[in-house]
Amino acid sequence: MISARSHVEEIAHVALGKGSLRDAPVVQSWLRCLNDYRLDPAQAQEAYIVPSTQLKEHREQSDELIRIGRSAVEGLFRHVMDQHYVLLLSDARGVTVDFMGDPTFDNQLRRAGLYLGSEWSENRAGTCAVGACIVSGDPVIIHQDDHFDSSHIGLTCTAAPIFDTLGDLTAVLDISQLRSPTVKASQHLALHLVTTTARRIELANLMARTRHDWILRISRSPDFLDVDPEAAIAIDANGRISGLTHGGFRALARMFEPQPGAARGVIGTPISQLFDIDVDDLPRFTRSRADRERVIRTRSGVMLFAGAIAPVTRTRGLPAADRIPRPLRELSFGDAAMEAVQLRASKLAPRDVPILIQGETGAGKEFLARAIHDIRPNPGRFVAVNCAAIPEALIESELFGYASGAFTGAAPRGKIGLIEAADGGTLFLDEIGDMPIGLQARLLRVLSEGEITPVGAHRPKPVSFRLISASHHRLDQLVADGRFRRDLFFRLNAATLMLPALRERQDLDGLVDHLLARIGADEGRTIRLSHTARMALRRHPWPGNLRELANTLRVAAALADGSEITPDDLPETLRNPAEPATAVASASDDLAAELAACGGNVSELARRLGVDRSTIHRRLRRLKRS
Repeated sequence: MISARSHVEEIAHVALGKGSLRDAPVVQSWLRCLNDYRLDPAQAQEAYIVPSTQLKEHREQSDELIRIGRSAVEGLFRHVMDQHYVLLLSDARGVTVDFMGDPTFDNQLRRAGLYLGSEWSENRAGTCAVGACIVSGDPVIIHQDDHFDSSHIGLTCTAAPIFDTLGDLTAVLDISQLRSPTVKASQHLALHLVTTTARRIELANLMARTRHDWILRISRSPDFLDVDPEAAIAIDANGRISGLTHGGFRALARMFEPQPGAARGVIGTPISQLFDIDVDDLPRFTRSRADRERVIRTRSGVMLFAGAIAPVTRTRGLPAADRIPRPLRELSFGDAAMEAVQLRASKLAPRDVPILIQGETGAGKEFLARAIHDIRPNPGRFVAVNCAAIPEALIESELFGYASGAFTGAAPRGKIGLIEAADGGTLFLDEIGDMPIGLQARLLRVLSEGEITPVGAHRPKPVSFRLISASHHRLDQLVADGRFRRDLFFRLNAATLMLPALRERQDLDGLVDHLLARIGADEGRTIRLSHTARMALRRHPWPGNLRELANTLRVAAALADGSEITPDDLPETLRNPAEPATAVASASDDLAAELAACGGNVSELARRLGVDRSTIHRRLRRLKRS
């Protein structure tokens, strides 16, 4: 880092047209500061924080983007906070509308302008990452004395632009340090992280603002298609493009119109004019098909991989997603099917109607039941009964209780049953399909009469409760098989909520990050997931659903040596997924072909597939033995 005097002299040399070893974006910004903004490098300016009333206006205008990008921004900050970075989300005018940093350094950060409300527009602050990014529209590193103003030459700042669905720059994401290593190349990883996060925010923004349109994610490789695509396009019901991520604009601009900004004209263009598909073909590209089978071609013949996400079904009268009560909101992180369940549950929760929750074991039926219970202003007790776990000989006395002296060994004062314990609250009957058919008649009477008679008692007791039941069995099928009473089924089935299996959901990454945050909070530490470990989680079919996922992450966190979970901390079944015997021959050919495409370089193949080199060697040995 040079002195303030030599810094001014260098800028003066650049103003005279003399050569410079600085990166081109830095030189271009210096010239703008001198020629367009008439800034004087010899006059150091203090960082500017906008007044609180003005900041409020900026934040209100950016509120939707802040909310949409919150998960991605928090994930980025968890990755860089240990290196003493601060994170700034600025609007298109350079005002910081969201901020994350170590509160220990609040005073220093505020003086440096790395704070909420700071303005980093280029015409006010001179050359800086946020300002240069706003002008150029490209990611940039402004390192130490790259800054125009000498008061900022101790900082290193890395920023990436965020574009809206119509191709206009709407925000800038920046991570900065008060002090840093002297080599600018040390910030290349920071540039990768901030650029990747900006791309994820653009995708989340596109999905949020075009909820009722198809989303087509596009990549040149199938490996990261469903989690980190290079581009995404929104397509309306008429098959016309309604929005894109910036990667989509750039890709279409390269394919069709080389002029800057011309890609904006593709809004409203039929997708069939650009690719060899129509809107009716989109269901073929959902996750129900293997990644490598989802191939599309541009009209010029370029082959790409595509993944489609179906639109959220419009339902009249349902509340907006951002008005879903908090207990329900935490059950989904962007999955369309789960959001439909949330919307339906939010309507049913205030009503006194029985609810039946259907879904596979471990899919989160009890979590959903508790969320519905918690929404009520005075919910009372939540009493959960697993009908499959109570021995048949005891289930009647457990549910209905018993009177004093009802049977040998009974408690002298009798016992309150679980149904009576739920009086004034919610009774959750889990795995109701496993209840003995003889006991179903007694439960039906309770629901019909609103009273219970404990075992050995002679007088009934009035009870009033909210009933939620759940089963992994299809109750209508049990009724058809004669294993469940039809009249009880209709009592329980006033409203049904169908939970999707985890393998069918689109929000695995969000769920993983949410669970890791909860585990970290419980253990008082930050827990991260390595890229290869995350890829292993994505490949797993999750037969145990959310319960299996939560247990896997908690055990992995306990086994991890530091703050990062690696593949070695995961169960063997996730590190080495079983391969069907019928697929061994084709798998051998595929792996050999992919290895050949990498020039025989195992390390390169491992990077492409998102696995460790040891995994590639292990697969090759196993296929040779087959």
